[in-house]
Amino acid sequence: MNNNFDGLTRSMAQSVTRRSAVKKFGIGFAAAFLVSIGLADKAEANPKGCAFNGSGCTHNHDCCSRKCVPNSLGGSWCQA
Repeated sequence: MNNNFDGLTRSMAQSVTRRSAVKKFGIGFAAAFLVSIGLADKAEANPKGCAFNGSGCTHNHDCCSRKCVPNSLGGSWCQA
């Protein structure tokens, strides 16, 4: 048989502490959750053509929320 497969089966057969397993599962779950949140904003369709929260704007009608507020840098951004 293949030595790589034997090494894989041996490593899977080793015992893992509950703390280590929960920690790895938690890190994986948190990473998947954060990725799904980050990609949701970028994948949304915007048929209205308005700017999302945190985007730059010049007038209230530029924003989907209709709230264009000045920021501390001298510009303006859309606020929820």
